[in-house]
Amino acid sequence: MAARGGPPRYRPLELLLAAAGAAGAVLDLGADVWLAVGYARAGHPGWAALVLALLAAASLATHACSWLWHRTDPPALGPGLSRRALALLHVLQLGYVYRCLRALKMGWKLCWAKTTSEQEQDHMAFLSHDISMLRLFETFLENAPQLTLLIYVILRTNKADPSQGVGICTAVLCVTWSLLDYHQSLRSFLQDKYELSLCSSFIYFLWNLFLICPRILVVALFALLWPYGVAVHFPLVWLAMFFWVNMQGTDFMESPGPEQLYRAMVAVILYFSWFNVAKGRTLYRSIIYHGFILVDSILLAVSWLWCRSPSDEYLYLIPVVAAALPCYVLGLVLRLIYYKWLHPNVRAQQQGGYDDVDASGGTDGLDFRHGSAPAVVNRRMRWLAQTQFAISLQSEQSLLNGSAAADTAV
Repeated sequence: MAARGGPPRYRPLELLLAAAGAAGAVLDLGADVWLAVGYARAGHPGWAALVLALLAAASLATHACSWLWHRTDPPALGPGLSRRALALLHVLQLGYVYRCLRALKMGWKLCWAKTTSEQEQDHMAFLSHDISMLRLFETFLENAPQLTLLIYVILRTNKADPSQGVGICTAVLCVTWSLLDYHQSLRSFLQDKYELSLCSSFIYFLWNLFLICPRILVVALFALLWPYGVAVHFPLVWLAMFFWVNMQGTDFMESPGPEQLYRAMVAVILYFSWFNVAKGRTLYRSIIYHGFILVDSILLAVSWLWCRSPSDEYLYLIPVVAAALPCYVLGLVLRLIYYKWLHPNVRAQQQGGYDDVDASGGTDGLDFRHGSAPAVVNRRMRWLAQTQFAISLQSEQSLLNGSAAADTAV
């Protein structure tokens, strides 16, 4: 169990995972370029341009957030560069890489130093939280759409090149890993909460995998019949999600303009995966969201089944489509199992360390870590932690038990 009060000591395992995350970002970039070059050489410049466009859009949006955060971060957590040099790095789309290198340098120092100050630990936690959030944004703005494109291209051409295989593997791992890393990052704000065990982490990873993959598959199948139909479907669903996020209200960025950018990126995440953005009762919001996505995905799959040619070459996909719905349902079941039996709060209850946030769904009794000074607490991620853990256990358990969850006291 982590100590009460300040952040837990940065460990070599965390440094190794941070290095793996940075290496994964470089590998993903290389796979994207390899994929685009392969499409261009094969005579498909449109696909190559789309890969590069997704890469550029994700990078621009992520670096816009990174720059806005740097401008509002406490002076004590300055990046060690002049504003002009920092701006140049972001213009060159190297701001995220600089954050990762800086975090690795500081993490190495903290891991092997005999003594470290609480302020240094706070600073390292601040950097790690921002990197986790930026990774999540980049993943869903680039990897999830790119995975859809990859599946579409493979189905369209009936062959898979090595570059496409690498692209699929890196995209799937990036998407699911980013969600797990984000969840673990938020948990570091809470006191007396056990870390995710290996089994819990594996189930968390699987449930996100089983929920996201069927969604991506049906969108790719829809594009197989109507390639330009996705250009209509995505903006419509994105717009609905954007309005939904606005109705819930968020307080992530420091000013209204950047807040709209954040909401727009969250709407992209919601096109593929559940993402909690508001404090309060999440049980009904989760039911509404998954119900909407399930109906939308079924309509896309039925459209493909209904309109395809009976004698076409995609008959082998019918069992795959038929398995997509059970796969999605399995993901929901794994999510319920996680919150019922594997959530760290279950262990806390069993050992007498019950956490009020998961007991009542409220935040008034939520016992957060506090840093050495308020200035070194990551306000953005702290707000998301309060949002995330205002759910949690009772809302999920009530769905299993058939009872209503208690209202959240905000």
